[in-house]
Amino acid sequence: MRSMGGRQGAAAVARVPGPPGGPLWARTALLLVPGIWLGLLIGISLIEAPLKFTAPGITVPLGLGIGQRVFLAMNIVEVVLALVPLLAVLKVLGTALRHRVWILSLSVLGVLAIKTLIIRPVLHQRTAAVLAGEYEGGSPAHWAYIAADGALLVLLSLLVLAAARTLLAPAAPRRTPEDAP
Repeated sequence: MRSMGGRQGAAAVARVPGPPGGPLWARTALLLVPGIWLGLLIGISLIEAPLKFTAPGITVPLGLGIGQRVFLAMNIVEVVLALVPLLAVLKVLGTALRHRVWILSLSVLGVLAIKTLIIRPVLHQRTAAVLAGEYEGGSPAHWAYIAADGALLVLLSLLVLAAARTLLAPAAPRRTPEDAP
C-alpha cells in the first residue's frame, strides 16, 4: 500500500536521532557498569564486612586478614569498573551527553582515587599493626573509608539515574514544513 502524499507520509514518521550518539558499547557501559559497581559496594561494604565479625569462630585477626584480601580484590575491580565508564564518557563526549553525567563520572573517579590511593594504604598499615599485636585497632581512616564508600553509593546511584535519563530519552519528532498549520 502506497502512502498518501509520498513525501508527507515519510516526513510524518521522521524522527531526530535519540539524544546521545556514540557507540552502543559506550552508551551501554554508562548504564550498566555503575549499576554493577553499586551491587559490588552493597554486597561487600554493607553486607559482607559487617557480618564477617559476627560469624562463629571468627577472631579479630582472622576477620582483618579476610577483610584485607576482600577489600584489595574489591579495589582492583573498582579501578577496572571505573575505567570502562571513563572510556565510555570520552567516546560520547561529542554527542548530546549531558554535563551532569560527565561531572558525576569525574566525581566518582575522584572519590575512588582518594579511597584507593590515600585511605586504603593508611588502613593497610593499621591492619598490619593490629595483626602484629602492635596496635589495638580502630582508626579515623576506617571512618573515612566508610564515608568514601557512602559517597560512592550516592554518586553511582546519581550517575545511573543521570545516564538513564540522558541515554533513554525518547527521540523528539522532527517538525517539517508540511507539519506547519
